[in-house]
Amino acid sequence: MSATAEARELATVAAHAAADKKAIDVVVLDVSDRLVITDVFVIASAPNERQVGAIVDNIDEKLRAVGHKPVRREGEREGRWVLMDYVDVVVHIQHADERSFYALERLWKDCPRVEVDGLEQPEESAGRDAAGDGDAGQDPAGGADTGRAAGTEPGPDTP
Repeated sequence: MSATAEARELATVAAHAAADKKAIDVVVLDVSDRLVITDVFVIASAPNERQVGAIVDNIDEKLRAVGHKPVRREGEREGRWVLMDYVDVVVHIQHADERSFYALERLWKDCPRVEVDGLEQPEESAGRDAAGDGDAGQDPAGGADTGRAAGTEPGPDTP
C-alpha cells in the first residue's frame, strides 16, 4: 500500500515551503508500507537554529493556507530538530548536525523517495564532485587524493 494522494499533495506543499526558505536536501519518503501511523516523511535541514525556525514557520503558514494544521509540534524551543505531525505527513526539520548524526534517510532507506516536481534532488551519497562522478580530489591518472587540483604540479618548495 502506498501513500494516499492527499498525503503526497500535503508533503509536496511542505517540501516546497521548506525549499522556499532555503532548506538543505529536502527529501520526501513514502513510509506507508513500514508504518501504520503515517504515510509520508518530509525531511529537511538548515545550518542554524534561526533558519530551522523560519522553515518551520513557512511550512506551518503554507499548510494552514490549504486547510491543514499540525496536531503536534515538538522541538521548537531548542530549534535543533522540529517535528510537525499532520497525521498522514510528518515533517522533520533538523539542524544540519542533527541530520548528519541521526541520518533518518539511512534509517528509512528501504522506503521509496517521492519525486517532488520543482525541487532539486539531494546527493545520494557524500563525496561526489560537481560532475557527480565521485572522483573529487582524485589524481586524473587514478591515483590517490593528492590534495591538489587536477593538473597542477608541485612547486620547488612543495613536499
